[in-house]
Amino acid sequence: MRENKSKYAVLGILSMGPVSGYDIKKVFENIASNFWKESYGQIYPILKGLSEQGLANRSIEKQMGKPDRHIYSITDKGRKVLKKWLIEPVERQIGRHEMPLKLFFGLQVSLEDNIHQVEHFRDLHSGELEDIGSIEERLKAEKVGDPKLEFWLMTLNYGKHANSAILGWCDETLARLRKMEKKTKKEES
Repeated sequence: MRENKSKYAVLGILSMGPVSGYDIKKVFENIASNFWKESYGQIYPILKGLSEQGLANRSIEKQMGKPDRHIYSITDKGRKVLKKWLIEPVERQIGRHEMPLKLFFGLQVSLEDNIHQVEHFRDLHSGELEDIGSIEERLKAEKVGDPKLEFWLMTLNYGKHANSAILGWCDETLARLRKMEKKTKKEES
């Protein structure tokens, strides 16, 4: 059974400094969204588990007129666990990709429906590529001199390459589907 790597993602964020669960969610949304996603429903149980395992400490910050803020920081033990994971080889990942799954069963619907699906998928990844470009420009402007910047830019570059490859696949697939559609129409006339 594969180990859930989400705890390492959270530990990594904690290694950058004390944060709340809300802050962690914002990092995933604003910086890491092209390669890692976590919901509040995942983050808070992970933080609780990290605290119980002695990998993170929790402190409470009082706020005027607002609920108390729970701030988490990585412990020395947590830093050791994170570093151990960081040097382990990456496992092969077989993900769940809905578009190829839908296309695998493409004979169940019309070629036109398949074309619309791939066009929509292409639009999603084109938008993702634009978002990555915006994040990159913002980070370059806001994080000048930050030693983490080069590493963050490398992760964004991964997203650029992945989305560019998907766009290339979409273009090839759309060309094939349109050729199939054209042939079918020719045969029907």
